[in-house]
Amino acid sequence: MTAEPDPRSRLERLLGTGVRDCQVIGGQFGVRHCRATLADGREVFAKIAGGRAGDPGFGAEARGLCWLGEARAAPVPEVVGWDEDALVISWLPARSPDRHAAERFGRDLARLHAAGADAYGAPWPGVIAGLPLGNQVGRSWPEWFAAQRLLPFARRARDAGSLSSGDVRVIEAVAGRIGELAGPAEQPSRIHGDCWAGNVLWSGGSGWLIDPAAHGGHRETDLAMLALFGAPFLDRIVACYQEVAPLGEGWRERVPLHQLHPLLVHVCLFGAGYRAATLDAASAALAHAP
Repeated sequence: MTAEPDPRSRLERLLGTGVRDCQVIGGQFGVRHCRATLADGREVFAKIAGGRAGDPGFGAEARGLCWLGEARAAPVPEVVGWDEDALVISWLPARSPDRHAAERFGRDLARLHAAGADAYGAPWPGVIAGLPLGNQVGRSWPEWFAAQRLLPFARRARDAGSLSSGDVRVIEAVAGRIGELAGPAEQPSRIHGDCWAGNVLWSGGSGWLIDPAAHGGHRETDLAMLALFGAPFLDRIVACYQEVAPLGEGWRERVPLHQLHPLLVHVCLFGAGYRAATLDAASAALAHAP
């Protein structure tokens, strides 16, 4: 068994600078979360993989943050340094969200999506919550979403015993009719890709995007993810988003379709407890077929 690295020395090796203080403040999936003060006074947040963490996806997260930041739209933390075992970003003091911050975030998110992407997918291997995420480049969102997001996770859940073969056939039915369900064609958007409320950090009067699974995707995916587990002031986020970039006709009916992938991720991670919600989303998506 590999010993876990000392966080302070690990950060000093990665960043090539001294670390005044380093405190472990939490962690998940075998990764420790640390708050540290560097020799020059900068405060940073670090994720450090333990000896048995496997591939935590720090490369995908770092590249995704940089790519989202290039749009100069929704704020993201600065990537201070990273390698396969650690990621260091600027520290953001968390604050409680309010209406004005939510409205600003809605407009920022619309501008981020409008920055666009060259294609669906991304030029780096994807990871979501420690699971491999297909980022193979595609030109048609419906086919890309079915092949890269729905079917791999449905089959992974079946192989783990969390979904039955009959359950997977329901997901396959959605994939088979995806062209009818997808709504008006859109150009690839620059999306966060895992935009649930826990990945929006409220600080300085804005919503900052953290922990992305960033890629070229459909903009409705981020909004559906915000709705999945509830985001503060969601009605104001959506209203101000629409001021900048109105959503396509029927977008509300497509929310379950876009929520289907994150629900499948939860089935893969946490088991059959999310089975019913996943099948409900699939049924709701199919119910809105033309």
